[in-house]
This record gives sequence, C-alpha cells and structure tokens, in this order.
Amino acid sequence: LERFFSLCKELGEQPADGALAWLLHNPVVTAPIIGPRTLAQLDGSLRATEIQLSDATMKDIDAIFPPFKTAPEHYAW
Repeated sequence: LERFFSLCKELGEQPADGALAWLLHNPVVTAPIIGPRTLAQLDGSLRATEIQLSDATMKDIDAIFPPFKTAPEHYAW
C-alpha cells in the first residue's frame, strides 16, 4: 500500500480517487460501485472521472497489484 500511496502522491491524487480512476480505466470492470457517506466522499469519487492515467501509470499499478492470471495458472499451487 505504501507504494500505491506514493504513486498517488506523485500524481497529486488521493489514494481512493486513484483506485477508482484505475477501475474506470480498466476495460474488464463494467461498473464500479461507490458508497459515499458524505458530500466530500462523493466529490472525491466524482473527481476520479477526471483523472487521466497514462499507460505507464497503469503498468505501475499492475506492478504494485499484479492482476489475476487466467485459470488454471492462477489457481495452481
């Protein structure tokens, strides 16, 4: 998480907004679901729609949180 927080700091974004922006840029995610409790949280979530993540940043995030492998490789011990 420290690596991700550092990456978000470099981007000038809050980690939650960066994570939501990654979901919005990821073609396998059809609809991220948010659950803000406050207006500030809603504003942050809406901010994520404006964040542009470069291909390099997407690769950096994948290096921090490696994507699942396809079956059976991911499930093999």
